[in-house]
Amino acid sequence: MNNNQTIEKLMQMRMGAMANLHKQYISNNQMNDLTPDEYLAVLIDHEWEDRRNKKIDRLVYQAGFRQKASIEEIDYMATRNLDRNMFSRLATLDFIARKENIILTGPSGVGKSYLAQALGQQACMMGHKVIYATTSRLFARLKLAKADGTYLKELKKLAKAEMLILDDFGLQAIDSYAREALMDIIDDRFNKSSTIVSSQIPVSAWYDIIGEGTVADAILDRMVNSSHRIDLKGESLRKGILKTE
Repeated sequence: MNNNQTIEKLMQMRMGAMANLHKQYISNNQMNDLTPDEYLAVLIDHEWEDRRNKKIDRLVYQAGFRQKASIEEIDYMATRNLDRNMFSRLATLDFIARKENIILTGPSGVGKSYLAQALGQQACMMGHKVIYATTSRLFARLKLAKADGTYLKELKKLAKAEMLILDDFGLQAIDSYAREALMDIIDDRFNKSSTIVSSQIPVSAWYDIIGEGTVADAILDRMVNSSHRIDLKGESLRKGILKTE
């Protein structure tokens, strides 16, 4: 079998990265620099890395993040009450394995969304399925889904995510449709997967925002009791050039 046939078969088997590297080594006459075992390892490692990167790109795209965020670029300025050691532990993503939640609260512009999305993108890099959603838009979409009969399908998609980020929780009034959707989402994920909630509203006021005492109790019991809490302080970072939410 000649090299062209080998490359063609690799392409047909969807091993494009391996095929292209093999072609490059042939063109540059580099194959003799390695033993057969070493050369095979180089090709396999290249294909594996290419597939890993494509998977990460796909997970990030499907998550629907609002902005690019990175754990490495987080600012731990003392004035916003973000503990580096605590957040570094969260960045290991052990909380996902333990099915725990994270609640980020604080005034507008202190970086809640950025922190949530940094954790989300870190999770994608580790191969986890993540969904990011602005809470009000998610509720609006689920309300339409109820009308067209796709509500259960949408809930199933949310339940499959190993991490769900609900951003800007509580900024808009929660009506009966949103309340029911929130209960369904949280109940589906309870003790099964992790949810990150960011909100300008302190947790102490969530009961009144959700309304319907019995439902609010059930939601908060599932959402809050298994959560890591981060309460950010300070002025809006949007006034400067720092990374913000």
